[in-house]
Amino acid sequence: QDNSFEQFIINYCNEKLQQIFIELTLKEEQEEYIREGIEWTHIEYFNNAIICDLIENNQTGILAMLDEECLRPGTVTDDTFLEKLNQVCATHQHFESRMSKCSRFLNDTSLPHSCFRIQHYAGKVMYQVEGFVDKNNDLLYRDLSQAMWKANHSLIKALFPEGNPAKINLKRPPTAGSQFKASVATLMKNLQTKNPNYIRCIKPNDKKAAHVFNEALVCHQIRYLGLLENVRVRRAGYAFRQPYEPCLERYKMLCKQTWPHWRGPARAGVEVLFNELGIPEEEFSFGRSKIFIRNPRTLFKLEDLRKQRLEDLATLIGKIYRGWKCRTRFLLMKKCQIVIASWYRRYA
Repeated sequence: QDNSFEQFIINYCNEKLQQIFIELTLKEEQEEYIREGIEWTHIEYFNNAIICDLIENNQTGILAMLDEECLRPGTVTDDTFLEKLNQVCATHQHFESRMSKCSRFLNDTSLPHSCFRIQHYAGKVMYQVEGFVDKNNDLLYRDLSQAMWKANHSLIKALFPEGNPAKINLKRPPTAGSQFKASVATLMKNLQTKNPNYIRCIKPNDKKAAHVFNEALVCHQIRYLGLLENVRVRRAGYAFRQPYEPCLERYKMLCKQTWPHWRGPARAGVEVLFNELGIPEEEFSFGRSKIFIRNPRTLFKLEDLRKQRLEDLATLIGKIYRGWKCRTRFLLMKKCQIVIASWYRRYA
């Protein structure tokens, strides 16, 4: 019920993960249709980049202002940090505070004076400002490193190389918030180089009990995880897409005109192939470099036809091989018979 600095940075990480989920699914999906020249009805979805910017912006972000409060001289308290937030973020549509100059929160009794509230993608979360400055400062870190360096145990000494007097940096150690922000940035950079698959876990109830399904809770999670928008984009779009060359290479055996070799552009070969198979025009679209198939059952049909064709080709190959083997054996026996007969007639 009481959320502090730890929950704040955890939720910040969740926001970044949601952002990359949006980038790699919803946004990229729709941008690909535009790049490929596919007729497309744009689906509106909530992009949480505005919330990420509220937290991580280098000038006006919450983490930046928290670091600024930790580094500035003079008396620094959690209340001065909250006051600074109220000055900078008062007009932000996802930030709420009783102490801000925005009159819509002045009479909100559910929001204490020592708290602020952020409207995350998954709902509103209230944070107790108490302890933010101390937890972000992490002042024990340098002293702890120096103490561990003086330990006699070699492993402990190796774990804290920062405590080496010869390597002591006079600069102030990085704050917990800035370290976490850098770690999240590294994680996002790593994820963007991969082709991730997503598994969304839905809690059926808050009691962790079996055979209990809370429909309202499930609907709440589905709505705020952005799954509805994702389903709408997928249903309005195409379930499968593939460049023309590998598509033609995989299914060319299904058409006499493209098998065994197609002389011409790959796109023209795919057009001939799909026309020959009689696939309805509404089930596919031709992009600039890819073929887009709308319904999975069309793809399943192609795979079934390919499987059957492979079986037919395997049967044909087996038949030709057995015929060749039998004919070769027959010709050899015939040659042997001629040789034997000729020698027999010579000595008869």
